[in-house]
Amino acid sequence: MSKYDPLEQWLRDPRRGDEATLGFADVEELLGASLPASAGRHRAWWANDPTHVHARAWLHAGWVVDAVDQRSLRVRFRRAA
Repeated sequence: MSKYDPLEQWLRDPRRGDEATLGFADVEELLGASLPASAGRHRAWWANDPTHVHARAWLHAGWVVDAVDQRSLRVRFRRAA
C-alpha cells in the first residue's frame, strides 16, 4: 500500500470527467499527509514516470499530469488517451 493510494482512488471515480485541477493542499488533504518539499520546487516530481511511486498513483488510475503551476501550487491531471 502506498501513501498515494487515496489520490489514485479519487482519480478512478468516473464522475471526474476528463480533466481535474487540484491545489497541492487539495492533494495533501486527499493523502492525509504533506507532499514532499520537492513537489513544490521541482517540476520533475510531477513527471509521468512509472518508476516513481507517487506517479504510479495517477498513471494506474489512467491519468497523466498535464500541467503544473508551482507559483499557484496547482496541478492539472488529464485522462490518458
